[in-house]
Amino acid sequence: MEVKKINFLKNYSSILLLLGGIIVGSILGLIFGKDVEVIKPIGDIFLNLLFTAIIPLIFFTITSSVANLEQTEKLGKLFIIMLAVFLGTVLISALVMIAAVYIFPIHQSIVISKIPLESIESGSIGDQIAKLVTANDFFELLSRKSMLALIIFSFLVGFASLQSGEKGSAFRSFLDSGNEVMKQLLGIIMKLAPVGLGAYFAYQVGVFGPQLFGAYAKPLGVYYGACVFYFFVFFSIYAFIAGGKRAFVKFWSNNITPSLTAVGTCSSIATIPANLDAAEKMGIPKHVRNLVIPLGGPLHKDGSSMSSILKITVLFAMFGKDFTDPLTILLALGITVIVSIVEGGIPNGGYIGEILAITVYGLPMEQALPVAMILGTLVDPIATLLNANGDVISSMMVARFSEKTKW
Repeated sequence: MEVKKINFLKNYSSILLLLGGIIVGSILGLIFGKDVEVIKPIGDIFLNLLFTAIIPLIFFTITSSVANLEQTEKLGKLFIIMLAVFLGTVLISALVMIAAVYIFPIHQSIVISKIPLESIESGSIGDQIAKLVTANDFFELLSRKSMLALIIFSFLVGFASLQSGEKGSAFRSFLDSGNEVMKQLLGIIMKLAPVGLGAYFAYQVGVFGPQLFGAYAKPLGVYYGACVFYFFVFFSIYAFIAGGKRAFVKFWSNNITPSLTAVGTCSSIATIPANLDAAEKMGIPKHVRNLVIPLGGPLHKDGSSMSSILKITVLFAMFGKDFTDPLTILLALGITVIVSIVEGGIPNGGYIGEILAITVYGLPMEQALPVAMILGTLVDPIATLLNANGDVISSMMVARFSEKTKW
């Protein structure tokens, strides 16, 4: 019995410390309210360390994974399966949210708050696509604002290493070594997670908590309820698809740290290290997890898909428009796919997605955008939970379909 107790504490000590930090932070936020902003810099320090380490981590994980693939044909098959899984889960999550707003219709008026709007980059669609997938100088790749461009560049470097054969063996060894070093570095940084995430939870509860009970309570209640339902029911279904009961147990027993990191940081990118670690413990093949999870961070967003449906529904209720028209729903599904892609790829991507929806439906920008932005802020924690955890469950399904992985 004593041995079991020691093993439990050893295996789950990091999770228990993380939970402890989050609970303490949440209590401080409830007690002190906005005064808790004084400890926000502690959370900022942790998050800044995480973000600075993520850029080299993504580079080394993707390049080393691609460089060590045995067959180039395998890469094409992997990408097709991955894109199919990403698109499928994004559309399913959107349909779940549409069903939720039909079952629990939103009819209330929303108070339009006067908040400063962040500047939105202008330019043609072609210009935006060019900025999304490339950077015009090498140093610009070393920023999370150019995340998709970095991923594409990393993939190309890995493919070039794969094609170089024996002459590139030393470089491939360097990539493997760099990947291991960055994993160790992330392990060191994550030791600060209980304090860093605790401070962030305190800030979120203290600053944004009161708004959850105001005019936005009904739509937020519908959204959080639908997300919780999707998280437990559909992620469980995905796990069974990936490998039955064994995969189900593997997923739910290893996704606690990624889940808490996602909710605490409100960043899919910041959750990539925790996702990679969890995926390794689940037994997902290295070349699968090292491609699917870093690519999923900026490209695959189930939670953002659901939030875009919520924003459209609330704006339609606010301006007295009908959301039941089939063409309106099809258009909303198309917008959710686009938002899922652009939101994590370019600066202010979420705002561009909101502007896209507002423009397509012909709503007044001055009134509609502040409401969409406030909703985006308030749904961010659970949206990020679905975005980040969706990458792990997607990598399990990709492993099942591409590698016939048996858990």
